[in-house]
Amino acid sequence: MEELLSMYGGTDFSHSVGDKVKGKIISIDSARVVVDIGGKSEGMVAEKAFKEAEDFIKTLKVGDEIEATVLVSETRDGFTILSFRRAAGDALWENIELVSENATPITVEGKGVTNSGVTVDVHGLTGFIPTSQLGHDAAQNPQSLIGKKFQAVIIDYDRDARKVILSEKEVSEKDELARARLAMKNVKEGEIFDGVVTTVYDFGCFVKIEVPVSKKNKEKVPLEGLVHVSELAWEKIADPNDVVKEGDKVKVKVVGKKNEKLAFSMKQTGKDPWDSVVERYEKDAKVKGKVMKLTDFGVFVQLEPGLEGLVHMTKIPPGKKLGRGDEVQVYVEDVDRENKRISLGLVLTEKPVGYR
Repeated sequence: MEELLSMYGGTDFSHSVGDKVKGKIISIDSARVVVDIGGKSEGMVAEKAFKEAEDFIKTLKVGDEIEATVLVSETRDGFTILSFRRAAGDALWENIELVSENATPITVEGKGVTNSGVTVDVHGLTGFIPTSQLGHDAAQNPQSLIGKKFQAVIIDYDRDARKVILSEKEVSEKDELARARLAMKNVKEGEIFDGVVTTVYDFGCFVKIEVPVSKKNKEKVPLEGLVHVSELAWEKIADPNDVVKEGDKVKVKVVGKKNEKLAFSMKQTGKDPWDSVVERYEKDAKVKGKVMKLTDFGVFVQLEPGLEGLVHMTKIPPGKKLGRGDEVQVYVEDVDRENKRISLGLVLTEKPVGYR
């Protein structure tokens, strides 16, 4: 037989499990796909393999060339059983790349709610919509999305990690976002706005400002930005709640603008106390202050909000006990405005321990 096959150009067409084969689709019906894979038997995708690639199969037609993976070399009926899983996966990620680039809305189905967002089914993949990417209505009641099909836009993906991040508000609030993006173009770094504190966190607070859509369109739209805790005040803030509360009206300065996000500063709307520190705190001047921090190398004393100086440990007499919040009398030894440092000494109001 081998000699005859050789004489007439015959080939052994048997395939092993796991082989990748290419072929042309001969027929498609509601339960199976038959593929001409150029061998002594035809390939077939059926049952579980058909079900797992059903959405992909709907995009195919007779005559299409396709790559498949061998699941069973040959059945009793003479068919080679194939899987379209790899081809379906390639097609899915190609489609994800395409719709992501074009910001085309796709249909997803809500699956679950977490503390940080909503998980969704994306054509068989698990996608995620962060809470920040939910429209107002969906954010108010994310449970309403479970079991519901709705549209969203892919904003990020990672094929290797099989991760897809989407935005629901890019669809449900498309017009509002378009106006906000136009308004964002009019915001310049250095500008100062009146705003309202919307939320307070341990890392700072968010402030909402209102900006005209454009020079021609004076309709104002809300934009939100972050005031980092370091930008709340000139003095060091341990808890932002000590400085601001939700609903507070504040002035903010735009200090950053990147990827449609705004960074604000509250402290920069006022004067930096270090600008005139040399004029206000001359050498040897005696002033009152409050102990703010105790360290191994000395004590930091606040002279005014945003302005602290160091009393080095060598300037503190033996036995002198100081605690946070204590009011002390100090004198100015040196002012280094460039590096924002003030060296202080304690004004002694009593004899040090051991003094004779």
